[in-house]
Amino acid sequence: MKDKIAIQGIKGSFHHQVALEYFNANVIVDECLSFDSLVDSLLNNNAQMAVMAIENSIAGSIIPNYALIDKNNLHIIGEYYLDIVQNLMVLKDQDFEEIQEVHSHPMALLQCMDFLKKYPNIKLVEDKDTAETARRIHQSQLKNIAAIGSKVAAELYDLNIIAPEIQTINNNMTRFFILSKEKSQVSKEEINKASLKFELDDTPGSLATVLNVMTNCKLNLTKIQSMPIIETPFQYSFFVDVVFEKYKHYEKATKILEIMTNHFKVLGEYKSKKQ
Repeated sequence: MKDKIAIQGIKGSFHHQVALEYFNANVIVDECLSFDSLVDSLLNNNAQMAVMAIENSIAGSIIPNYALIDKNNLHIIGEYYLDIVQNLMVLKDQDFEEIQEVHSHPMALLQCMDFLKKYPNIKLVEDKDTAETARRIHQSQLKNIAAIGSKVAAELYDLNIIAPEIQTINNNMTRFFILSKEKSQVSKEEINKASLKFELDDTPGSLATVLNVMTNCKLNLTKIQSMPIIETPFQYSFFVDVVFEKYKHYEKATKILEIMTNHFKVLGEYKSKKQ
C-alpha cells in the first residue's frame, strides 16, 4: 500500500509537483486547503508524510510554518528545492489574442508582472490558488481566460501553455520540507544536515557563543531564523540549519548546545538536497 502525502493546495500546485518529483510519479496525495489542515492530516494519520514550503529565495522564510512544525512535534525527514517556473495557459482551442483576463494567485501575478505589463488590455484578476484556477478553466471550459501556473497543472487539466516561463526573475527557488510524525530512517552515514531549535538567555554574546560552538565542531550554519516567543516579549526562539561532513561532529555539537541553550530541540536530521 502506498503512503499518502499531504500537500498544501490541490493537484497541479507546486506542492503537488514536489510530491511527484520527490516520491516519484504515482504518489497518492491528500489535498489540504491550508498549512494547518496539512498538519492535521499528519496528526490524524490521514497522511503518512507531508510536503510543506518553508522558504523562498526571493520572499524569504514562511515563519508560521516553523512554529507549526515545532508546536506539533513533527519531524523533518527530508528537503527539496523547486525552481518556480510560471506558465500562461488556456483551453486548447484558444489563441493568445483571445485572452481577456488572467486569473491567478496574487503572488503569481506579481512574479510575472514584467510580462503582463506588455499587455495592458488584459485584465488581471486575483484568485486564491494557481492550480484551482487552472482546474476551474478546464472544468467550466472558460473561454478568453488564462491561468498562471505550473507545467504539471497544464498537463493535469488539459490546458495549452501559450507562453512558457513568464516569471520575471529566474532562479526563483522554493525550499520544501518533507515531514513525518516519526523520525527519519536515514542512516547516520547518510545524514549531513539538521534543523535545530533553541532559546537563549538575554545576555550579551550568548548567540555568538553558540555560533562559535558550531564552528569549533565543524558545522556549517546555512540558515538562521529568529521568531518571537509570544509569552515573553522581545525574547526569541532560533531555528537553524547546519550541514556537516561527519555525524560525530554534529553529535558532539548537540551535546554541548543542549547544555548551553534553553528548550533545545532537534527538528530533523536528513540528507541535504541542495541543488
